[in-house]
Amino acid sequence: MCHIRAGAIFLAVLVCLTVRMPDALAQSPGSIEQNFANSLTAVPTEGLTASGAFYVPVYSSVSMSQGKLRADFSVTLSVHNASETRPLVLKRIAYFDTAGKMVESYLKSPIALKPFATVEVAIATTDTRGGTGANFVVDWAAAGEIAEPAVEALMVGSVGPGHYAFISQGRPIRPLGNN
Repeated sequence: MCHIRAGAIFLAVLVCLTVRMPDALAQSPGSIEQNFANSLTAVPTEGLTASGAFYVPVYSSVSMSQGKLRADFSVTLSVHNASETRPLVLKRIAYFDTAGKMVESYLKSPIALKPFATVEVAIATTDTRGGTGANFVVDWAAAGEIAEPAVEALMVGSVGPGHYAFISQGRPIRPLGNN
């Protein structure tokens, strides 16, 4: 009886080691429109007179032990319309790697978020294309005065027995220097 149970356990472990599940990559372009249809509204037809951009540093991978180890994290970028009354137009959501090369563009064309609505982009833990210096750029606009959107990223992962989560807030891209 013990030999049968041990054999079954061995077979179960062997199956787990040999059956490979497909790796999930970054959220596919165009899926924002599908996944967040209830958060979206028509893009305003009047002129977009307010605009801005956010830079969001993210960490799909973190170097550890003087660069000898790497911990991989999932990344969720969230873009929140902080306006209670106006739609927020998202013109671009682009993901860049450590070298500054664009990895993925998530919008085929501009979309508009309803007041107080949110959209997200998810990067799986197994998708390490961004590397240790990955980032997003989010370009936005609105027809008239609007509350500045809230843009942030949540990273979640584990290292050994520990689980970690941290956020990175988007920073408005504003030119600086002598005018």
